[in-house]
Amino acid sequence: MKFIEIKNVYKVYNNGVTALVDTNLSIGKGEFVFVIGNSGSGKSTLIKLLYREEKPTKGEVLVGGINVAKLRNGSVYKLRRKIGVVFQDFKLLPKLTVYENVAFGLESIGIKDDEVRTKVIRALELVGLKDKVRAFPNQLSGGEQQRVCIARAIVNDPKVLICDEPTGDLDPNLSLEIVKLLEDINKELKTTIIMATHDSQIVNKMKKRVIAIENGVVVYDQEKGKYYESSKSNN
Repeated sequence: MKFIEIKNVYKVYNNGVTALVDTNLSIGKGEFVFVIGNSGSGKSTLIKLLYREEKPTKGEVLVGGINVAKLRNGSVYKLRRKIGVVFQDFKLLPKLTVYENVAFGLESIGIKDDEVRTKVIRALELVGLKDKVRAFPNQLSGGEQQRVCIARAIVNDPKVLICDEPTGDLDPNLSLEIVKLLEDINKELKTTIIMATHDSQIVNKMKKRVIAIENGVVVYDQEKGKYYESSKSNN
């Protein structure tokens, strides 16, 4: 059984821009998948549908059997507790330490202090930042800040880790370092990882499943081993 299923999904924004056209994908539990495409291709829209930042205009988005599109706004938080998200621009709270940034989400849902500490230290160990618990974001390099973001995203043991251009602001060496860290998390925690990127060098080096989107259409899925004829659409 596939953990994530996207069935006949269309996404048209209020301004008339078509971002996705009849998109069908399935991703198994524990997979590591790259979603590639140029800016405006629809890849970020696809990623946002998975954690309900956006809703499809038509079709179904299933995550762990939950129809994400039909979730009431008041229930979205339940989904997001099961999903970790890593962004390009870090989104760290500047006045909180590394420890506090990673702990923040756990504390906000009422987890006891002892359990918070155990989870935070474990997450920071996994990303190699246990010695930075008292540091503030402005005292860290870009690569270290992104590692904090990854720790924050995995601290509650999510089933899925969604990464939207997580290496976009990093140099090539740091980018590869971050993606290899994600690979380690995928192997050690069996977390399903979906990473949107335009960095072809990383994709070629990592040799994972690749899904390519052009003009809102899936034109290649490595799982099926072929390109699809791209239909004409606006994006």
